[in-house]
Amino acid sequence: MTEDELQARLEAALPVADLHGAFVEECQDQDVRLRFSPAAAGGWTTAALLSLVDTSLRAAAGLDARVSHLNVTVLRAAQAADVIALSRVLRRDGPSVHAETWLFSHAVVEPMLHATATLRD
Repeated sequence: MTEDELQARLEAALPVADLHGAFVEECQDQDVRLRFSPAAAGGWTTAALLSLVDTSLRAAAGLDARVSHLNVTVLRAAQAADVIALSRVLRRDGPSVHAETWLFSHAVVEPMLHATATLRD
């Protein structure tokens, strides 16, 4: 799938509130790089970050997949800046997909959050 195709699918599948200005920067095989923009207030709530985790995991695993297990480790506080999500599928096992995502504030230097998940088609 190309970046433009994934962008169109995200915009069609997700409610506007969950998009957070999502922009597909890269989409290769099962690796995805997304950029999200904070709301006008400029900050990120925990709920919003979890929404980014869900969106980025599903972008890599398939938009029809649903998270069945999730482990999140917060490494540092989010800055009031764009968030970059790097996501990839680790393994496919029948209807189960094991994936991970890393969230970074503004630049891919030091991660602020890491999540691993199992998703089901």
